[in-house]
Amino acid sequence: MMALEQDVSTPPPASAAEQPGGWPSLGWQPDVALRLFGMRRSGNHAVANWLQRNAPGQQALFFNNCKSARMPLSHHQGIERNTVGLSRSEARDLPALGASMASGGLLLISYEDTVPSDYNLDRPVSGDLDERLLSGDVLLLRGFLNWSASLLKKLQGNPAFSLVQRNVVLLRTIDSYRRMLELASHADELALVVVDYDRWMRSAHYRTDLLDRLDLPVADNTLGKIQTYGGGSSFDKDRGDADFDLKTDQRCQQMAEDAEYQAILHLAARDEALLAALVRHYPDDAARLSQLAEHPPFAAGGLF
Repeated sequence: MMALEQDVSTPPPASAAEQPGGWPSLGWQPDVALRLFGMRRSGNHAVANWLQRNAPGQQALFFNNCKSARMPLSHHQGIERNTVGLSRSEARDLPALGASMASGGLLLISYEDTVPSDYNLDRPVSGDLDERLLSGDVLLLRGFLNWSASLLKKLQGNPAFSLVQRNVVLLRTIDSYRRMLELASHADELALVVVDYDRWMRSAHYRTDLLDRLDLPVADNTLGKIQTYGGGSSFDKDRGDADFDLKTDQRCQQMAEDAEYQAILHLAARDEALLAALVRHYPDDAARLSQLAEHPPFAAGGLF
């Protein structure tokens, strides 16, 4: 039973290293087993790649974008071994996959747009997984203004979505984003490790401190290459190395003249629960949205 689904007074589950027999489906015993929760366009795959590059003994298995409420080792969107994607046949043969791993290492399970506190003991976020095998949970956050700009830019590039459809997706996802921020406010009592993507991008010292908290060695603390999942960066399609300046902290400025983005921000500025959560985690974003709320989105009277 994971900390997110139990009373906070209950001691956290034993780590994977303390459990006998390893992961039965794999026949492999990692040193560290983590779940990573984050909203899309929050740097999920950049952080997952960085964690793999700093795995104990350079041994890592990464289960990407797992389906919530199901067994993650069999319900996912692909597997990487030591940062290299596997074929479908390789991904299906879990015993052979486990046998290909050297002793120890990192097992990483990721979820996108899944707020773990939305689940409970009757419907666990990882289905039938024995959560005593886990070492911990990681919560990935990103500032609202740049995150929402990046998500909208990504959705606008999908020709299958009409304006209405993409904004339905965006508004629903903003509500999940708000609940993720609220969960992060209880990180200490829930034994969550929160990763702020904005700080992660800026500071090698911050990344080093995170690796220490996660009991991972510092082997390659660079930002690494831009990951291609989901089409890669919404703004920098031709960049290959994330250590170059991607300007991830300027996405809101790059979208500032976009009418859809302006409309979304005017709606968000009137969401009191979102603003309250932002005050605790991203006060500058909260302040800018609060200023926006003081102005009408358009002069409605002029239409009639």
